[in-house]
Amino acid sequence: MSKLRIILLLLVAISLSNCAVIRQGEVGVKRTLGKYSDRTYTEGMRVFNPFSSLIVKVPIQTENLEVELNLPSKEGLNIGAIISILYSVQPQEAPKLLRSVGKQYERNIILPVFRSAVADVTARFFAKDMHTGERGTIERAIEEQMTKLLEGRGIEIEAVLIKSIQLPPNLARAIEEKLEAEQRALRMEFVLEEARQEAERRRIEAEGVRDAQKIIGEGLSAEVLQFKSIEAFLKLAQSPNAKIIISDGDMPVMVAPKSDND
Repeated sequence: MSKLRIILLLLVAISLSNCAVIRQGEVGVKRTLGKYSDRTYTEGMRVFNPFSSLIVKVPIQTENLEVELNLPSKEGLNIGAIISILYSVQPQEAPKLLRSVGKQYERNIILPVFRSAVADVTARFFAKDMHTGERGTIERAIEEQMTKLLEGRGIEIEAVLIKSIQLPPNLARAIEEKLEAEQRALRMEFVLEEARQEAERRRIEAEGVRDAQKIIGEGLSAEVLQFKSIEAFLKLAQSPNAKIIISDGDMPVMVAPKSDND
């Protein structure tokens, strides 16, 4: 009875060794007698002959390869940085990748290509560009160059992200001082613009007052003044109060008599 159990256990072990489970996010490539098949296996249980074959699993989901290195700048400085490479293996190209590069494709091809692209791209930019809005331009340039160098390898570069930059202390301080100076200049420009707008407002207001006075002055002709004096003369004449009106025919002059109380 014990021998039967041993035999059953051996059969179970052998049957399990004949199976490989392919999970979601990976494909399997069968290698028979050292030769990779062109066919890829998707998720599920796959049976193979363990004495002659092996199923190699290749991840096809997005991988994050984080690299810490020094970036050369245009002025010859070395800038410490941590960069993430987001890439994925194209499922249908997995057999070709294993045949031409091997399972260590990160170490054998992605990292060398990345280091070459980084050295070529960052050497065209100043160190300060890596700390400003040019960072996105540098990331895209590295991604494009890696894509070009890895064309036909079955590896898709999805993004290159500069996570952190460590500038030399003197350069970092100089950049901070420049940014502070730019902020002060912007504030001063804002103050000057406000002053210019206020001066323009006062100028327009003064022109309006001047034009109004000019219009009024042009409207007060001798005829208008004479007409107004006649109106005043008539109103004075109709007043019940005692008064003396002297006129030379042009402008009436009223002389009020003194009252008894004065």
